[in-house]
Amino acid sequence: MKTIQFREAIAQAMSEEMRRDKTIYLMGEEVAEYNGAYKASKGMLDEFGDKRVIDTPISEAGFSGIGVGSTMTGNRPIIEYMTFNFALVGIDQIINNAAKIRQMSGGQFNCPIVFRGPTASAGQLAATHSQAFESWYANCPGLKVIVPSNPYDAKGLLKSAIRDDDPVIFMESEQMYGDKGEVPDGEYTLPIGVADIKRSGDDVTLVSFGKILKEGIKAANELEKEGIKVELIDLRTIRPLDYQTIFESVKKTNRLVILEESWPFGNISTEITYQVQNHVFDFLDAPIEKINTADTPAPYSPVLLAEWLPNFKDVIKAVRKVMYIAK
Repeated sequence: MKTIQFREAIAQAMSEEMRRDKTIYLMGEEVAEYNGAYKASKGMLDEFGDKRVIDTPISEAGFSGIGVGSTMTGNRPIIEYMTFNFALVGIDQIINNAAKIRQMSGGQFNCPIVFRGPTASAGQLAATHSQAFESWYANCPGLKVIVPSNPYDAKGLLKSAIRDDDPVIFMESEQMYGDKGEVPDGEYTLPIGVADIKRSGDDVTLVSFGKILKEGIKAANELEKEGIKVELIDLRTIRPLDYQTIFESVKKTNRLVILEESWPFGNISTEITYQVQNHVFDFLDAPIEKINTADTPAPYSPVLLAEWLPNFKDVIKAVRKVMYIAK
């Protein structure tokens, strides 16, 4: 095992796959000459050249469409957005073309493409640069959605995403690129659609994903001091979602808290809540609690932003609530 940064895990995954398959290329804003806006493609231009690591204009609709079209001629593109907030400019290409090519062509064309970049908030970036769109993309049939929380998962899942024959939305975070973690020295991939139990516990199930999972880890550590054992599940993949792992955990703990950095209406937490009450309702000893951002655009003020975002204290409060502990 070796310790690397999250950005290095992304770069390694892309580079290893591009060495393995010459039909793979990377395209996006500042991915080549600048080594990536967050240095997640550092050194790739030197190794693969400007035909396979391609800088684009600020034209998300244009280069997204080029990427989708190139899959129909045998390529496997990786499209990088500087942030998924900017992907809104190209979302028509993702939803109406990439996600539908296989069905609309009667199975004649696959669309092996990865759309990747950071999602959600990253400090004082204000309303238009702090949005989490996982649930938007997960709502669309034909797309797979992956949101890793650490370098090990990022590398293994990105390699699987690049090899997948369907379009994959791969969401990262500006605030995770410097995070360090261990990854194997050799080749490995991780299966899409399989959650990871980060820690086992018998008292309450806590489900989360992406960078906000860190707040769940903090909360679990604090609650352990009180004798409360949290089972922490990292979804890793949003679509397809590993419901079975959640169901089995709830059968054991009889309580569920969901932590998600997203607006509260119609999000991933909402879907999980429905599926749990539909399949394992009789195992619940308390109503499900979900923790999201405030139902407003993200504020610029650091004081307001701290109130807007969920944190570990919110998780502790929710866990105590489902356990009927008055504090």
